[in-house]
Amino acid sequence: MSAVDELAQEFLDLHFEHQPMLPLMLGLGIPDRQLPDFGAEAQAGYRARYLELGRRAREASPQSPEEETTRLALIDFAQSEVDLLDARVTDFSVSDMQVGPAQHLLLFLPVPSVADEASARAHLDRLREVPAYLAAAIVRHQAGLADGLRAPEFLVDAGIASLNRYLNAPEDDPLRRTPGVELDGYAEEQDRLLTEVVRPALERYRDFLVRELKPGARGADQPGICWQPEGKARYAALARVYTTTDRTPEELHATGLEMIEKLAGECRELGARVFGTDDLPEIFRRLREDPELRWRDGEELLEGARAAIRRAGAVAPQWFGRVPEQVCEVTSIPEAEAEGGTIAYYIEPSLDGSRPGVYYANTHRAEERPRYTSEAIAFHEAIPGHHFQLCTALNLTELPLVRRVMSVDAYLEGWGLYTERLADEMGLYSDDLSRFGMLTQDSMRAGRLVVDTGMHALGWSRQQAVDFLVEHTPMARLEIELEIDRYAGCPGQALAYMVGRLEIQRMRAEAEAALGDRFDIRAFHDVVLGAGIVPLPVLDHVVRTWAASAA
Repeated sequence: MSAVDELAQEFLDLHFEHQPMLPLMLGLGIPDRQLPDFGAEAQAGYRARYLELGRRAREASPQSPEEETTRLALIDFAQSEVDLLDARVTDFSVSDMQVGPAQHLLLFLPVPSVADEASARAHLDRLREVPAYLAAAIVRHQAGLADGLRAPEFLVDAGIASLNRYLNAPEDDPLRRTPGVELDGYAEEQDRLLTEVVRPALERYRDFLVRELKPGARGADQPGICWQPEGKARYAALARVYTTTDRTPEELHATGLEMIEKLAGECRELGARVFGTDDLPEIFRRLREDPELRWRDGEELLEGARAAIRRAGAVAPQWFGRVPEQVCEVTSIPEAEAEGGTIAYYIEPSLDGSRPGVYYANTHRAEERPRYTSEAIAFHEAIPGHHFQLCTALNLTELPLVRRVMSVDAYLEGWGLYTERLADEMGLYSDDLSRFGMLTQDSMRAGRLVVDTGMHALGWSRQQAVDFLVEHTPMARLEIELEIDRYAGCPGQALAYMVGRLEIQRMRAEAEAALGDRFDIRAFHDVVLGAGIVPLPVLDHVVRTWAASAA
């Protein structure tokens, strides 16, 4: 193993120690400590070690182009982890989304396989760690309160409501797992732990939110971190982390406004064909209010997604030279998180093959959700989006593991959004109405540049952010409010989607210009996905190198 590859493995070992749920999710074994350590001493230690690894990556001497790609990625990975720690998001992250400490448990603890005795006993050990994990989260929240890092009250309320839903439904506990082998005493010990250890710990955490965090929370007129001490600087750092670019919040805000205007023109043109009018408010009204454009129930919503994914899989070989073999399952977001949850998400398969890739669609109040966005979302989350992307990365066994499993939102979500437009090139949308789904998703991502920076850099209220999306996107009101709460709870993450797509489109346009008739779309896609999971400047380096060699 080369020096750069050894450094890559050292970084990954540190990252897995810092985020121990990751190797569990990937099926890479059972770590000694299975839940994150929120302690101040541990966090300071991680920061120092990331800094040192970044320094060593900058000084390393790569012996091949692939090693140089890995080295450049490591520099960004290490700095991003330092910036995330410095932003102290954990100190004030409270909501009904996975960024909240308790909700993170309820979402991810049910995912790792319990197929054998070792993994089943590890699940019991994870349950035993829950009280210490939540107690440390409370200490972090208290430190945040002391330093003025307060969450918005509407997010605290959402977190309390989410915990109440869990605590009020013990019979449907998502943390109760059935192992794939017979194990004497397992069921009894699991029930004991859930009853005597886990649920009381979650009750104590819920009570802390009610008694200490909620009274000190900010109002809905101050949802952004710009209202916190040094909040604007911390947000600018988070923008760099999530976009992997140096674009300022002000530049991103302006880009979002420009794209919203451009998308309005596309909506008017399509509206004239579909609805016989180019009046934007009327088009949006029809998309939001026409009952024929809603799902009958959750099962119909799921089947619509499955049908779109089947069509995409059938034509994918015409657009990709490398087609992953892993299947993509489609199911509902668990009810415990669905009420306040996002529209959809994807979780990649485990490396050991014990768990497939799964596309989770939100079927809560399906009759209020738009039918016409289903195809665009399915293409984004599954094929040719995240399922293709992440399975391809997992299959790149010739690359260091860190480039196969690391999370880089600008690359991951940029690709997902890129594929929504690519799906139109592939002829995958069933009709013009489904293309409105593509434009709706585009307007949401462009709107994110505006409202995320609006709340966190420019001081917008929650209502200002909601009103902007109501005016400029045809999204359902239910989904707009949930999305705004998501952006408030995870500053900067929403910027990744459109920035990533614009960068991938720029790279493609430049490669097409450089190669002319020699440009091959299948080869381009294989290069973008074959680089593994890397920051956008590193991907740009890879694509430019490929284009130069193919010229």
